[in-house]
Amino acid sequence: MSRVYADANAIRGRSWYEYSKFRIEWSSPDRYEIVRRLGGGKYSEVFEGVDTVNSERCVIKVLKPIAGHKIKREIKTLRNLAGAPNVIALLDVVRDPSRKYHSLITEYVENVEWSQLYMRLTDADIRHYTFQLLTALDFVHSHGIIHRDIKPANVMIDHQRRQLRLIDWGLAEFYHPDTEYHVRVGTRHYKPPELLVGYKRYDYSLDLWGLGCMVAAMIFRKQPFFRGSDNEDQLLKIMKVLGTAKMDAYLKAYSIPFESDVEDLLGNYPPRAWTRFITAENQHLTSPDALDFIDRLLRFDPRERLTAKEAMAHAYVGTVRVEGIKPEGLSDSGFASM
Repeated sequence: MSRVYADANAIRGRSWYEYSKFRIEWSSPDRYEIVRRLGGGKYSEVFEGVDTVNSERCVIKVLKPIAGHKIKREIKTLRNLAGAPNVIALLDVVRDPSRKYHSLITEYVENVEWSQLYMRLTDADIRHYTFQLLTALDFVHSHGIIHRDIKPANVMIDHQRRQLRLIDWGLAEFYHPDTEYHVRVGTRHYKPPELLVGYKRYDYSLDLWGLGCMVAAMIFRKQPFFRGSDNEDQLLKIMKVLGTAKMDAYLKAYSIPFESDVEDLLGNYPPRAWTRFITAENQHLTSPDALDFIDRLLRFDPRERLTAKEAMAHAYVGTVRVEGIKPEGLSDSGFASM
């Protein structure tokens, strides 16, 4: 069971989390025009668009043919999170007359590609955006939702305005204690150990691992930080940093049976000190607070990871609050305003 917000959905009731019976009022796509393709993936194609009614830019996410309940889940999630700090805003949902193509219309973010951005972020930048992402995650988790795919491609950053938006809620799910979820979620380089060993009773801490991987990549200038060629190699890369003993202790604590045909996974690896990753190129970013922050996020045992709220209180991002660099949607106290 999650250490925090375990009863978030129970408190709000079935109308909050039950999406299979959720009725969607679809709009006509006629008011939106496609300007250019921004990208795409397994589940959607994404375009920059324009709302012809007000001439404002928007993002048009055209969903590829997927199960109806997944479409409902994503829309229900975004509707529930309307007004959440640093979460992409859903503006409209449209469907063509044939009912074959469903699209989500969201706010436009003047995003800078991660590959171009992360190498030039300053120490203050990293702390600033990390705090913004934590603000989003704490709000989302407090409302009973796990994102399940935290990675750079799902974090839009308008660097000029210093604003961050968490996007792509297609894999998001409502958290209920003692529930088994699919482990085929997330993206390999940001998958936590529980997914890699097939543990299905995971919780919000899944998202904190992904954030930890992103922070490690920014601080150590190593993208991605854990670069596995497949799921087993990904687990091996993690073991070679965190150590075999902690992996074994985690498997034992959760009674997780784990077998592998990969000989290297049966080896014995000592934990590597985070200071081993400091180089001349990144030493200006690797303060003791930064290393401690990463260490407290990248833990085998999900119960040992910082929660989003705990991470917001960590000394590493404390300067963000002290200097008054607060994300949009926060009050002066540093907590989400509702």
